[in-house]
Amino acid sequence: MRIEYLEEGERPSAEMLGRAVALESEILGNVATIIAAVQARGDDALKEYTKQFDGVDITLFRVDELEPQRALRKVSPTLLAALQTAAKRITEFHEHQRQQSWFTTREDGSFIGSKVTPVGSAGIYVPGGRAQYPSTVLMNAIPAQVAGVQRIVMVSPPQANGRISDVTLAAAQLAGVTEIYMVGGAQAIAALAYGTDQILPVDKITGPGNAYVSAAKRLVSGDVGIDMIAGPSEVLILADETADSGFIAIDLLAQAEHDPDARTYLVTTDEDLVDEVIEEIEKLLALSPRLETTKQAIDNNCTVFVCPDLATALLASNTVAPEHLEIQMDQPFELLGLIENAGAIFIGPWTPESVGDYVAGPNHTLPTSGAARYRGPLSVDDFIKRSSVISYSYGALDKDAATIKAFAEAEGLWAHGRAVELRFETPEPRDEDDDAEKAEQTLAADVGKGVAGGTADAVIGMLP
Repeated sequence: MRIEYLEEGERPSAEMLGRAVALESEILGNVATIIAAVQARGDDALKEYTKQFDGVDITLFRVDELEPQRALRKVSPTLLAALQTAAKRITEFHEHQRQQSWFTTREDGSFIGSKVTPVGSAGIYVPGGRAQYPSTVLMNAIPAQVAGVQRIVMVSPPQANGRISDVTLAAAQLAGVTEIYMVGGAQAIAALAYGTDQILPVDKITGPGNAYVSAAKRLVSGDVGIDMIAGPSEVLILADETADSGFIAIDLLAQAEHDPDARTYLVTTDEDLVDEVIEEIEKLLALSPRLETTKQAIDNNCTVFVCPDLATALLASNTVAPEHLEIQMDQPFELLGLIENAGAIFIGPWTPESVGDYVAGPNHTLPTSGAARYRGPLSVDDFIKRSSVISYSYGALDKDAATIKAFAEAEGLWAHGRAVELRFETPEPRDEDDDAEKAEQTLAADVGKGVAGGTADAVIGMLP
């Protein structure tokens, strides 16, 4: 653990934050080799890598379609109830993120809008093998389902017994996953991106993983859509003299137990609180069944910023731009408007990060390594596309012709300007009122094709 004392108005430096700036070149090189092998040899390469990295011989990667249904009956009633509660909350939250198409006409007769369409297929990566993450299944598959994605493909490494755990399969069944494959690592990302005989490619890949999975997502990005590059998980706790040192300590440990590389930050205006938190951490560490991992993360990757005032503390928090931000301060809601960069914000002493990980409803797939400066959590938006829609009348084109030609001449693009001029060398069209009326009728009747009805002058909604 490092303790840094900031002066008034001082922003933490990159060195203080201690984050790795990029994936290691050696990892990127190894992953590039794996991707090339999967592209060249398909399922044969997947079999070899699954044997090499997971110690399992697999010939058929796809999980039988009935297995997820059976898994629902195998998990304990308590766990099944927890999965169902979480799935319901996550669905309800993401329903609020649904996007609608909209269209409108201008007075000059031009018709414009934005058409919302779900991606055709999504691949979700779920870490597996020795650990199981049913919450990751729910958090990635449910937004895709809400968005209207028809094909949701899950990949996850097999366990030593050559299966995916029942709890992971049960979560997949509840979340609407349509295909499940027992394959993990960079090779799974390559299969989702480029396809093999057994696994058809997808349009978008989401989900967290280790450095090899992150490197693979970076390398295939552009050939396929991805959500984000996940770095080590992190939490920042904003605390003052009103905070409970025990709550802070256990919440720091809850993040640290994820991984030796997990990053934890305490930003406080109360120097006395630091010693109390350290004392509580030592007590709680002794009780942890994940002592080695947790202690390594705390020793190497925990930073405390002691700030002279609230403004400096907020500046520190916004500079870190943490994946998870807990506000354990007096009147925490009054500070919400001052938070600029955070993946998820947990307000008050009764809101540990673990409620967001599992059951609150908002997505727990969050930007790491400062990426909260420019993007937010995984959402329904990650599984849709927007297409601009434009239709001009003769009159509308005539009105904008001079403006278009001015741009075309400035940019030296002759054909752009000529494309407008040429249209006015043909006979004027017949009365366009009939055409406009037919366009409106077509839109109103097109509900079955995904466009909600209404007149062209109205905002026309489209559900995914």
